[in-house]
Amino acid sequence: MALTLTWTDEQDEYSISHELIARLEELLRLAGSAEQVKDGEVALTFVDDEAIRELNKQYRGIDKPTDVLSFSMLEMTEDELTIVFGDEEFADDDFAPDAGHDEAEDEEEGESYEEPLGDIVISVPRAIAQAQEYGHSIERELGFLFVHGFLHLIGYDHNTEEEEKAMFSRQEDILQQAGLTR
Repeated sequence: MALTLTWTDEQDEYSISHELIARLEELLRLAGSAEQVKDGEVALTFVDDEAIRELNKQYRGIDKPTDVLSFSMLEMTEDELTIVFGDEEFADDDFAPDAGHDEAEDEEEGESYEEPLGDIVISVPRAIAQAQEYGHSIERELGFLFVHGFLHLIGYDHNTEEEEKAMFSRQEDILQQAGLTR
């Protein structure tokens, strides 16, 4: 098992290259190593401002575009589903639709299942604008937003000055290791 990245491109503003995806996979490995996260799947979607505005409105009640959103599969909130199966209730993270499925058997057969860590959604137009504003490459900005999103997936936040300092310090350390400097 390992950290894996799956991605989709739902925008037309910027061509997502294989080199960029390789760089994001490197950042995922570095961030995972720094945070001692060895296994899991991160799903990344590149979108335009309208798509991220809709998600921001739906999930955060903020009707404007943002640069990145993270949806962690590790956190359970009051708003998340409770699944009823027969007479039993499961929190959605406890539900096993393939109950009785043996993951060890899959590994022996060469198959593996990565536990989802969550989804990261990045607005490419926001990333381009921010890269221009900060005077660095689009690759660096997309890397920054990806690492930022990953840290949110595993529990980091920046609601207080102390939390923000810790999270942004971690981000910069990881980006420095990958050679993505300002």
